[in-house]
Amino acid sequence: MVGNPDFIWAEILEDYHWMIKQMKKHLSHYPDEYPIWLWTEKPDLRRSGHFYGGTHAVSLEVEILSLQVLLSDFDAWHSVLNDSFLALDEVEWDTFYRNELSMSKEESWERIFDLGLLKGSPWWNDSEQHLQGVSGKIEISHVRKVREFIARGS
Repeated sequence: MVGNPDFIWAEILEDYHWMIKQMKKHLSHYPDEYPIWLWTEKPDLRRSGHFYGGTHAVSLEVEILSLQVLLSDFDAWHSVLNDSFLALDEVEWDTFYRNELSMSKEESWERIFDLGLLKGSPWWNDSEQHLQGVSGKIEISHVRKVREFIARGS
């Protein structure tokens, strides 16, 4: 299985291309495919935000080598999606927006992969860290369980 760009919303395609560049940078065995998104722990798919209500969906449980997965903080990833500077605290936020910080917005995004840095930040350590991963390819032999379902509500 490989990621399919036909299922990526046009408004976030550029963000996916940024993630692909990061995968090339961080994963030595990256097959240069569109990302397949993974959770490190099974999410509650009954909650909203995963699928539109009534969507036929499939949940896969996979087991792959850690060197094939680039982990990041799910909440911090939204800085990339929202085209926003990823500040660690209020002082850094203010310094960036006064143009007094040497770090670019795009450089700040790389912090989504530094889980320890985020955990030690006053802006990112107040809640449970939700980890997501991306991989370029998943072999069918790594699929442990397949579950089809119809998503509830919105």
